[in-house]
Amino acid sequence: MAQLEQAQAAVDPTFHLVEADDHDHETGGATLLGFWIYLMSDALIFAALFATFGVLSTSYAGGPSPREIFELPLVALNTAILLVSSITYGFAMLAMERGAVRTTQAWLAVTGLLGASFVGIELFEFGALIAEGATPQRSGFLSGFFTLVGTHGLHVTVGIIWIVVMLVQIGQRGLIPANKRRLLCLSMFWHFLDVVWIGVFSFVYLLGMLR
Repeated sequence: MAQLEQAQAAVDPTFHLVEADDHDHETGGATLLGFWIYLMSDALIFAALFATFGVLSTSYAGGPSPREIFELPLVALNTAILLVSSITYGFAMLAMERGAVRTTQAWLAVTGLLGASFVGIELFEFGALIAEGATPQRSGFLSGFFTLVGTHGLHVTVGIIWIVVMLVQIGQRGLIPANKRRLLCLSMFWHFLDVVWIGVFSFVYLLGMLR
């Protein structure tokens, strides 16, 4: 009887550990699936905004055209900043896989600063346009432009806040599985914003300058 109790005591901890590990995998899979569903719904929102801008892109109503208001070098610089931020986030993920907490935080901080620079330049562009009288109410083209580009900028701002939250959580709890899962979701979100911006740069700015 004593031998049976000892055998159960030896087996039970292992059983509970395996059960907890399986539960963690199931939760992680559900989280990633849910986040993929969110990204797909977000993609539909941007698709609708792109379609709306496409319809309104030539509705100038006597107002300025893209060639008159867009500063392509500034937009190209902003595009480069966002693309570089995608690379730095990739470095953060590589550091995470190695378990390097400080390096992960450093690359996340660099990514956040690049994202903040992107948003700052975008706000500067909006302010310059409004100062010139090119407000969202001026024409259908400007309404579509401010809505599409502004929605993307809002998403980047949310991403920056998320990075700050992750920096705090990693500092407090380290690279635990839950934080790794959150970083993976944030990675998908950040790269998604890069892809959307490439579409904005090509469809809104480059095509607008060719018209």
